[in-house]
Amino acid sequence: MSSEPRPGLPFLPGCSFRDPMVSAAPGHPSSREPSASKTSFHRSQTLGYKNGFAFSRLPTVGIGGERLYVNQPSQAELDELSNTGPTLTYGQAKKAPPSGFIPAHVAFDKKVLKFDAYFQEDVPLSTEEHYRIRQVGIYYYLEDDTISVTEPVVKNSGIRQGKLIRRHRVPKNDHGDHYHWKDLNRGINITMYGRTYRIVDCDPFTQVFLESRGIELNPPEKMVFDPYIELRQMPMRMYITPSDFDQLKQFLTYDKQVLRFYAMWDDTNSMFGENRPYIIHYYLADDTVEVREVHKPNDGRDPFPVFIKRQRLPKTFVDKKKTFPSCVLEISDQEVLEWYTAKDFAVGKPTTLLGRTFFIYDCDEFTRNFYRDKFGITDFQPVEIKKKPPEEIPQVIPPYNGYGFLEDSLQNCYSLFPKRPRKDVIKMLENDHKVLRYQVALESPNPVDTKRRFILSYFLSNDMISIYEPPVRNSGIIGGKYLGKTRVAKPGSTTENAEYYGPSDLTIGSTIEVFGHRFIITDADEYVLNYMESNAESFPATTLQSMRDHFHPRQVVEETAKSDVPAPGTSKQELDELIARVQEELKLHNYLNYSNIREALLRSDKDESGFLNRAKFLSVCDSLNVPTSAVLVNKLIDLCSCGDDKINYRDFLRAFPS
Repeated sequence: MSSEPRPGLPFLPGCSFRDPMVSAAPGHPSSREPSASKTSFHRSQTLGYKNGFAFSRLPTVGIGGERLYVNQPSQAELDELSNTGPTLTYGQAKKAPPSGFIPAHVAFDKKVLKFDAYFQEDVPLSTEEHYRIRQVGIYYYLEDDTISVTEPVVKNSGIRQGKLIRRHRVPKNDHGDHYHWKDLNRGINITMYGRTYRIVDCDPFTQVFLESRGIELNPPEKMVFDPYIELRQMPMRMYITPSDFDQLKQFLTYDKQVLRFYAMWDDTNSMFGENRPYIIHYYLADDTVEVREVHKPNDGRDPFPVFIKRQRLPKTFVDKKKTFPSCVLEISDQEVLEWYTAKDFAVGKPTTLLGRTFFIYDCDEFTRNFYRDKFGITDFQPVEIKKKPPEEIPQVIPPYNGYGFLEDSLQNCYSLFPKRPRKDVIKMLENDHKVLRYQVALESPNPVDTKRRFILSYFLSNDMISIYEPPVRNSGIIGGKYLGKTRVAKPGSTTENAEYYGPSDLTIGSTIEVFGHRFIITDADEYVLNYMESNAESFPATTLQSMRDHFHPRQVVEETAKSDVPAPGTSKQELDELIARVQEELKLHNYLNYSNIREALLRSDKDESGFLNRAKFLSVCDSLNVPTSAVLVNKLIDLCSCGDDKINYRDFLRAFPS
């Protein structure tokens, strides 16, 4: 608002007019020019950016740059801003988090104050002691202010010791207060449940803890011991034993001292008798004898170690009457003149014990030392016991009964728990899925059997043979498996020297005998010739030459099959037209994968002859969902087929372009 009059307007007291043409507020440099007028009428910007973020703000100037006083900070706000320190660009500075609160059960976990104390207990019903001192340990647990009192176990004290007061907060008085660690100190008495304990000392941790808390500890005191326990620890009175011999002196002198002799009982004169080893123990403490039997693994005897139990054995009897019941009554000193003593046993001499004669051939080192010190005997040369060599029984392998394989049956003869015979794993891995197939005819006087044809398969991985008869319609014979996988032995082979048929025995025209049936080999797969030529060093020259002579007339046919010339009897134009029609029909079967079909057929042709067996070809097509039942596809298969029930799959693959 301008205070200067404009030309043409009356300037009266109390009347002033705002010039809308003034472009600046009072105080602006342009306001001092009377002729100035507004030239810009846009509104002030209320949108701003700070640190890349948009925010709204109140306008500070009006239209045309006129200053507004409405949105200006007040004097109080300015004072507050002047007294407030600067802040960071992104707001107030973050304060450091307060230190975490640590509860008492964490701060004082496994921290225990230990005090040594004792209490006095009266003994009213004893003439040897009037009171006893019992030492205890007082444990104060800082984590929960609990106390437990434990008395260490003293050997042969006759008092049930251990935990006297279980761990809990012990009441201090009748007002509900409990004992605190501030109440404990050395050289004081503390009463818990009517029993007064005298605290004499504490451990170093307890001393450091209490002194760190400002508690002044009393000097330690000496622990008081029980007078009766100290009296019992005094040396016992020594008595002089009379020099006369008595059994108590013998027992105390030779207790746990035993003489050991190694003996043999020869019982070969009786039926099924043998030399049996025994150990004779002579106990010096009471002149008793014990005989123990030595058992060996698989000796066939019951595991009773004691042959004669520990007892005094009589050596010489009194002339007894025939009516003395010795089988019922025990033998006493009245029936025996002399008992066995240590001087009756010697190495290299026989000894009769209860009617059995034992020959002592050796003893242990303690026995040698005893006889050397007691009787002056120094000859303890052990006697060598010669055992009769057992009669060797020849092991005769029983004849083969025809069940299972020969190697499996032999394991039953070698061990009670037969083990599986070892297999040539390397041979199995190298010849896995390698099979030699032959066509054989049955040699039989029956004219019907002579027309039957079989397929003999020889598995190179395990040298097994299987025979299969293809079913023939209206033949009256059910085909199928004729012989399962097994190894076929040659005629005349024995159990000791078993010989089995191998690939070198299977030649064209040869006869093999399979469990009483004779077969003549009439044909073979080309894979047989290829395998023999690749492993010529493993086959006789006659076997390899017979295969070459047999397959020589087929070489012309093989060369023709490997070329693109169609099968005989089919023109190339007719085959091309049929392939084009099949390709149009296969467009409807969009799920077929042509590359998989081509790869599967090529993989099936292991000898790369270009031909596949019809049954094998159809099985591969069925596994890949090829529509062989369609009319055009079936016709193409017929055109690609040739003699010997084989199919030229190379012409068939022309319908499946890559």
